[in-house]
Amino acid sequence: MFGTFERTVAMRYLMSRKSDRFTSIIGTFSLVGIMLGVATLIIVLSVMGGFRQELLGRILGLNGHMGIYAADRGNLRDFDAITNTIRGVPGVVAATPIVEGQVLLSGEGNSATGGLARGIRPEDLRAKAIIANNIRAGSLDQFQGEDAVAIGTRLAYRLGLNVGDKITLISPQGRATVIGTIPRLRAYTVVALFEVGMNEYDSTYVFMPLPAAQIYFQTGNAATQVEVFVQDPTRVRAVNREIRAALTQPVRIIDWQDSNSSFFAAVQVERNVMFLILTLIIIVAAFNIISTLIMLVKDKGKDIAVLRTMGATSGSIMRIFLMCGAWIGVLGTFAGFVLGVLFCENIESIRQFVQWIIGQELFSAEIYFLTQLPAVLNWNEVGQVVGLALSLALLATIYPSWRAAKTDPVEMLRNE
Repeated sequence: MFGTFERTVAMRYLMSRKSDRFTSIIGTFSLVGIMLGVATLIIVLSVMGGFRQELLGRILGLNGHMGIYAADRGNLRDFDAITNTIRGVPGVVAATPIVEGQVLLSGEGNSATGGLARGIRPEDLRAKAIIANNIRAGSLDQFQGEDAVAIGTRLAYRLGLNVGDKITLISPQGRATVIGTIPRLRAYTVVALFEVGMNEYDSTYVFMPLPAAQIYFQTGNAATQVEVFVQDPTRVRAVNREIRAALTQPVRIIDWQDSNSSFFAAVQVERNVMFLILTLIIIVAAFNIISTLIMLVKDKGKDIAVLRTMGATSGSIMRIFLMCGAWIGVLGTFAGFVLGVLFCENIESIRQFVQWIIGQELFSAEIYFLTQLPAVLNWNEVGQVVGLALSLALLATIYPSWRAAKTDPVEMLRNE
C-alpha cells in the first residue's frame, strides 16, 4: 500500500529542522497527548477493574454468596438439617451455620468500638481460606471452647490488643432486672489475629466458636442464618431456586446480588463514566494531529507542487501525509500502552514511593476499604483502548491528507 518513496518523504517531513520546528513541536505534543491518554485510560480501567474484583472477592469470600434465614425473621431451629440438605444441592460448595449479632467491643484500656460478633464452628472457620490463610498472629488451633475469639489486626490495633489479651463484648440486648435492662457483657481471650486486607472486616469482625455465640446471644440450639458458597457466583439465582425446591420448610434467601447490587452497579457506572471522560484526552490529541498535518501541508505546499510536477500522483501525496499522521498515532499509542502496562504492574510500589516522597497517605483503607491499591489488567479492554486510539489517529489524518492531495501545483507555484 505504501511504497518506499512515500515512506522516505514522510520520514523527512517528520524530522525536525529549523525551518519547521514549530510544526514538529506541535506533532510532539500530539504524540505525548495520545501517549498520556492511552496510558491513563489503561491505568484507570485496570484500577477500577481491580477494585471491583478485590471487593467482590473479599466480600463474597467472607460473607458467602447467599444467606438462608428463617421465614418468620427469627432464628433457624433446625439449622443442621437445613445445612445438610443445602450441601446436597448441585452447585453448592459449602454451607455453614452462623450466629451473629452487633456488639460493643472493649479492650483492656478505656477504648471501645462497635463490631460484629460471628459464631462459627471451628472446622468451618479453618475451611474459610480468606481467614485461615491470613492469620498474622496466634493460631486457629486454639479456636475452641467458650472463651476463644479471633479478631482482625486493625481492631486489635485500635483496642491495643494482642494474642492472649482479653476483649470484652457488650451486647445491646441485655437482661431484664428489677432496676431495668442491664447490658450483657463477657470477656473472651484473643487466640488469633487475621488480616483479610479489607478495612471494614479487619476492624469490626470478631469470630467465636458457634456454641459460645449461642450462649452469649441466648439463641439456644439455633442459628441466625446458614451461609452458602456456590461454585459460580454468577449463577447464584439458579442455585437459589434449587435450594428452595430442596427445602421442605419456608425460608428467606438473600444472595449477594440482592445485598450488594447497588454498590457494584455504582462501581460499574463510575467506571463507564471515567472511560468516556478519559477518551476525550485521546480525542483532543487526535485534533492536535489534524492541526499538525494542516500546518505541515501549508508549510510543504511548494514541495507538494514540485513532487506533483515530477510525476507524483495525488494518491502518493495523500499516502505521504497519511503516514505522517499514522506515525504520530502509532508511536503515541505504543508508548502509552507500554507506560500504562508498566504502571499497572508496579502500581503499589509507585504508590509507596510517592507516599514516601510527600509524607502523606494516598490510599486510606478507612476510605477505600482496601489496604492496597489494586490493578488488574484486562487484555480485552487494553486491546479496545489501543484500537480506539489507533482508529482516532487514523481518522484524524484523512482530511489533511485529502487536502494535500487536492493541492493544485500550478496555483501553488504561482503563489510562490
